[in-house]
Amino acid sequence: MTTRPCLILFGPPGSGKGTQAKLLRDKLGMAHISTGDMLRERVVLAKQEGSTDELGKAVAAIMQSGGLVSDELVNKMVEDRIEQPDAANGFILDGYPRTVAQAQLLDCVLKGKKIRTVVVYLKVDYNVIIARLSGRRQCPTCGALYSVSANSPVVSEVCDYDGSKLIVRDDDREEVVLQRLKAYESQTAPVLDCLKSAGYRIFDVQGDLRPPQVIAREIEESIQREFGTARA
Repeated sequence: MTTRPCLILFGPPGSGKGTQAKLLRDKLGMAHISTGDMLRERVVLAKQEGSTDELGKAVAAIMQSGGLVSDELVNKMVEDRIEQPDAANGFILDGYPRTVAQAQLLDCVLKGKKIRTVVVYLKVDYNVIIARLSGRRQCPTCGALYSVSANSPVVSEVCDYDGSKLIVRDDDREEVVLQRLKAYESQTAPVLDCLKSAGYRIFDVQGDLRPPQVIAREIEESIQREFGTARA
């Protein structure tokens, strides 16, 4: 393979993008790039004494004021991130691009750098997503995540690690999940059409009723077929 690969994981909230990104990162040796994590990490570094990260400082100021980080800033941070050493063998984009503008800017970056890219669309029934997210619990102390149906704690509603009482995150409440899905339909779903129009190969993967490891294997096989090579 002459160029490093990029895998874009696409799908609605609760479709398992983060879970698949972590599984595939370990299996394929590709960097996992989550824009949410990236923004938070960049803000922390920018706030450190002596920091010269002007981009990070700009993002920190916007987020501190409650504003939305612009598509241009997010894309610039992603462009910087994919040039880090851990992305030399390829990278996985998790939860990005979220808007058509981000997709258009990303397209220019990927084609400009001649990065071979495939898109995996995780298709999950909305009823499954609502049940999955509204059944999610989190430890407020250590951040561990649980599912009342698939990964429940030993003692109901109590963290296995530190004994804290588990909580339902605000964005996992059913009414909020419904709002997130509506926002996805109006703002993020059109991104898939944009990526198709730009010529990227889209693999549809059913992501609801199978174990995550089985789904990851299907994605891995799709990548191998597309790039014409098996990766260790």
